[in-house]
Amino acid sequence: MDAGQFSMYNNSENCLKGSEPMSSSVTIRVARVEDAVELLKIYGYYVENTAITFEYDVPSVEEFQGRIVHTLEKYPYLVAEEDGKIVGYAYAGAYHPRVAYGWMAEMTVYLRHDYKGHGLGKLLYTKLESILQKQGVVKTIALITAPPTEEEKSIYGSMFFHEKMGYHLAGRLESSGYKFNRWYDTVLMDKFIGERTENMKPIRTFPEVGM
Repeated sequence: MDAGQFSMYNNSENCLKGSEPMSSSVTIRVARVEDAVELLKIYGYYVENTAITFEYDVPSVEEFQGRIVHTLEKYPYLVAEEDGKIVGYAYAGAYHPRVAYGWMAEMTVYLRHDYKGHGLGKLLYTKLESILQKQGVVKTIALITAPPTEEEKSIYGSMFFHEKMGYHLAGRLESSGYKFNRWYDTVLMDKFIGERTENMKPIRTFPEVGM
């Protein structure tokens, strides 16, 4: 196993309470440009079938490759593999380009739509937060599509996942996204992962700190 990988083996401690354990070991590693095709298969489902992402059209492979490269210049971009197959990915990015926001990072995670309830999101987020702490990030945030109806909570369940991960509701933007001829609210959730001081050190890049 190289320095860019680590494995989490099947046991109850690796899964969210109430979730089913994974059937075998899961390897989390740094994303590669050549992963774009498989990652698009995961992401494309959410673009075409949900408002979890507000993107209307599935990006091209070339566009997605560019996003991976751009993210990895400063932030971690991780993929999870089970038995050699990619089943999810997560990455961080800048919340806002203004310098004073530099100690915050925005979190994103996508799992294969038929691979949920196994604790994989927790594994990815835990590793992502660990790396961001080494970089010097103080707060992580997530902008999430709120469930439009009670019946759709199972689809738009990201709020509940983030609550279990220790995130708190910071605000709600009503009717902030329009997709599929419907308006959707979004919520902002945040979590402190580092210490706030009067003399903050500059953020280190992901290439500097590694996995």
